[in-house]
Amino acid sequence: MANNELEFAEATNEVTVTVPLSPENEERFNLITRNLQEFTGGDIIRKVLADGETPRLYWGRCSCPRTHIAYCVPIVKIADFLNAGVHIAQLTLQLHGFLDANKSSWEVLKHRVIYYSKLLHAVFTTIGVPTDKLEFVQGTSYQLTPEYTLDMYKFHNLTTTKAAEHAGADVVKESESPLMSSLLYPGLQALDEQYLDVHAQFGGVDQRKIFMYAAHFLPKMGYAKRAHLMNQMVPGLTGAKMSSSEPKSKIDFLDSDAEVKSKLKAAVCAPGEVEGNGVLAFLRAVLIPIQQLREDAARAQGKERYTGEDSFPDPQAPAGTIFSIKRPEKFGGDIHFPSYEALEAAYAKQEFHPQDLKNAIAEALVKLLGPIRAAFEADPEWQEAERLGYPDSSVSAAAIEAAKKNAAKKEPKKKVEKSNKPPTEEERALLRAKKEQEKAAKAAAKAAAAGPSAAVLNTNLPKLKLLSKGKVRDIYALPDEKDSDKLLFVATDRISAFDVIMENVGRCSRS
Repeated sequence: MANNELEFAEATNEVTVTVPLSPENEERFNLITRNLQEFTGGDIIRKVLADGETPRLYWGRCSCPRTHIAYCVPIVKIADFLNAGVHIAQLTLQLHGFLDANKSSWEVLKHRVIYYSKLLHAVFTTIGVPTDKLEFVQGTSYQLTPEYTLDMYKFHNLTTTKAAEHAGADVVKESESPLMSSLLYPGLQALDEQYLDVHAQFGGVDQRKIFMYAAHFLPKMGYAKRAHLMNQMVPGLTGAKMSSSEPKSKIDFLDSDAEVKSKLKAAVCAPGEVEGNGVLAFLRAVLIPIQQLREDAARAQGKERYTGEDSFPDPQAPAGTIFSIKRPEKFGGDIHFPSYEALEAAYAKQEFHPQDLKNAIAEALVKLLGPIRAAFEADPEWQEAERLGYPDSSVSAAAIEAAKKNAAKKEPKKKVEKSNKPPTEEERALLRAKKEQEKAAKAAAKAAAAGPSAAVLNTNLPKLKLLSKGKVRDIYALPDEKDSDKLLFVATDRISAFDVIMENVGRCSRS
């Protein structure tokens, strides 16, 4: 770049091998760097190994977006680091999440930190990575200290807003007018390397600009330059990057079996096409490395193969199988593959149908996620953190509501025991009274529905003789002689003085 202030972005892959290593340490270095998309500062790590020190590395995780299954990729890589004798600090970044374009409030992030920590422990355990060798660090344990705050001012006194914006372009939420908080994010991530006292930082390749930003500016403050190890980004099921903001592209760790199968069913997977195939890419980046990790651990224990219930190959598959696809016999029966490359080649030749692949991946995911969901369902604190940390997508709230509905559906109806005995006279009277009440209620409802009628203030019955007109009632004589002993009383809507409460406006006096 022509602009000197962005010169840090020109840093290249420094895979230098000027520091000689013993065969054992060379193997450790290869284990640390294998399967990475890129790494810089290779000689920094080699010198640490040559000096007999324990390499120290940190992996930071912002608690803003909901963590999805693509994070299995760095977790599997962490197993490599542990096997190479690397000390790992797993950093939870509450402050960074707060600064990232105000995506989340401070209170919400507190709950997300708890949710993420518990999830990470469950995933590590399920995959087979021992958590006792990891150091879990809360960023706020040192990021709010006076020393760190002063260094933050010093760091940003060296850089420009343009450089800071460029550094965070692939990670921090972009806008035409970014908040100052977003511009602080890359600098804080750089300072974390110093305050965690590590030799290297690990992250996705989307972190590259921030890594180079740190490598450029930390030495200007008198601090050491660190190595940076970058993992590949996992494609989503739609072919693009797997992202928390695209629900259809990702598999959540707490997705139900039905949701997993539904997402796989809708995934893009054209027959025979390998390029841009999100389903194949997901298999290569997530599931195959997990199974390989299990197989390596089994062989280290002297076993021929991994035989756990959550194994992706079929139990009857030949030794050396890394993934199995089940099919009905009429479509050729089950097929087993010793490597991803063999599976991809068979798919390119259309030796099996895309739906067979989707079904196999869905079954593997159900096996993988089952123990994680079980741990979540058994931990009230984790559920509460998930509910408060992700209220718009909480599976806890949904699960509670669904459980209530299911319970209501399954609740047995009370049976009314029928008796063959005839009802007593008292029971008949009660039944008649009940029917009369129901009849009266229906009549009242019908009258109410018809609406109010016009008020009757005066009566005029020409064929009848008016005998008397009172305050409320009109009295008529009936015309027929046989009814001469009867009278017709008509109650009007006129109001009597006795129908209202009158104020005491004065006293009557007698003269």
